[in-house]
Amino acid sequence: MPVVTAENRKQIFKEHGGSEANTGSVEGQIALFTARINHLTEHLKENKKDFATKRSLLMLVGKRRRFLNYLMKKDIAAYRSLIEKLNIRR
Repeated sequence: MPVVTAENRKQIFKEHGGSEANTGSVEGQIALFTARINHLTEHLKENKKDFATKRSLLMLVGKRRRFLNYLMKKDIAAYRSLIEKLNIRR
């Protein structure tokens, strides 16, 4: 089963990126990474020894962190609203 289907991807970019076609927006990409991270986290709760998935999860978290740092430097208000919307910070 795919992590994010084409319909889910369109919905994510519509919510966070402005439109379905705006797949390059930083906010949309961060939201997509967050959906993938949440899926992989649930997978790893059941499959603790799946080290390939663990590595890909860590790489995704690092990539999302870099995107968030960029967004924070570019537009702090958008950064704060996005982390609130996605519930990233606990």
